[in-house]
Amino acid sequence: EIERTTGQPAYPIIVRPAYTLGGTGGGIAYSWEELHDISVRGFRMSMTQQLLLERYLLGWKEIEYEVMRDGNDNCITICNMENFDPMGIHTGDSIVIAPSQTLTDKEYQMLRTASLKIIRALGIEGGCNVQLALDPKSFRYYVIEVNPRVSRSSALASKATGYPIARVAAKIAVGLHLDEIQNAVTKRTLACFEPALDYVVLKIPRWPFDKFNFADRRVGTQMKATGEVMSIDRTFEGALMKAVRSLEIGQYGLKLKGVNDWSDMKLEEVLTHATDQRLFAICEAFRRGMDVEEIHQLTYIDPWFLQKVKDLVELETEYRAHKGLPDEELLRRAKLQGFNDHYLAELWGIKEVEIRKLRKQWKIQPAYKMVDTCAAEFEAETPYYYSTYEQENELALV
Repeated sequence: EIERTTGQPAYPIIVRPAYTLGGTGGGIAYSWEELHDISVRGFRMSMTQQLLLERYLLGWKEIEYEVMRDGNDNCITICNMENFDPMGIHTGDSIVIAPSQTLTDKEYQMLRTASLKIIRALGIEGGCNVQLALDPKSFRYYVIEVNPRVSRSSALASKATGYPIARVAAKIAVGLHLDEIQNAVTKRTLACFEPALDYVVLKIPRWPFDKFNFADRRVGTQMKATGEVMSIDRTFEGALMKAVRSLEIGQYGLKLKGVNDWSDMKLEEVLTHATDQRLFAICEAFRRGMDVEEIHQLTYIDPWFLQKVKDLVELETEYRAHKGLPDEELLRRAKLQGFNDHYLAELWGIKEVEIRKLRKQWKIQPAYKMVDTCAAEFEAETPYYYSTYEQENELALV
């Protein structure tokens, strides 16, 4: 984008080299010097010596749709996903939630329609991932990227919905149509039936910075994560707490070890320029009295997500103030919000085994819910399950 008055590039600018994966060689330039350095690196890494310079959509939401099309032009959307992080951070380095949590129905349908038009216009037969940027203050949107293949997001969408994207795409490749392919989970519906989710799926990237201590921890348009974890629960809070524990970084809750020693300046720096520790920095900011609007101004993360994180931090503070054995109501509420026994024992100053005994005594046990692609609209032959602290156990119904 060129400013009319000066004829100079309007910073910041996204630099994207051609034919590199995971944003390798690219970055965000805030000045001519940064643009020169990133461009030199990008030209060196691009197989075709090509760069794409794009407008930086600061603060816009990043939304993904996983779409499937067959040779008869039948199209369905398998799953839509919303990034916790705003534009400017590679989706592989972003926390991702499925289905989207903050979109209005009008926004959801508008982007869904755009995704279906794109896969039809490109004539793709099989799976396709469409990434879009949405202005949170209007209905303007841009198409960021289209992956006409099975991608990392496809694997997440497939596991999140129970819909076998790669298997269906392979059958489409040999000439079958969606209305001829059986749903492998229900064995009663066909692959043209759009999956429905009655739960929340959350993905957190896993970075290797614990092994590479001197690496630059900042994350941006160049992907640095080397893996990811996925969790399923009935609520955003429950899924977030599960995912944090699954990272295998020694975290059982939202308080990062050593974060107390951070200065306010360092905390603000991590909030403004994202690192792998930004989620924990947000939690610490709430502990130090910052409000949702202040953190939103620094991070551009949607206030809905920030309020959910703040609620968890306030619960953590409340639980930390309670010392000794809990009563039944307090323990049941803590388990519903996703707090695990180990972390609760640490907060209450008791042994983990004592909490487990109380849970058994009061019958506070996990129930198991189905991932069946159809939100229980049809019976499923081969579903899989996730645990949650609710009353009805769907595993017992099978």
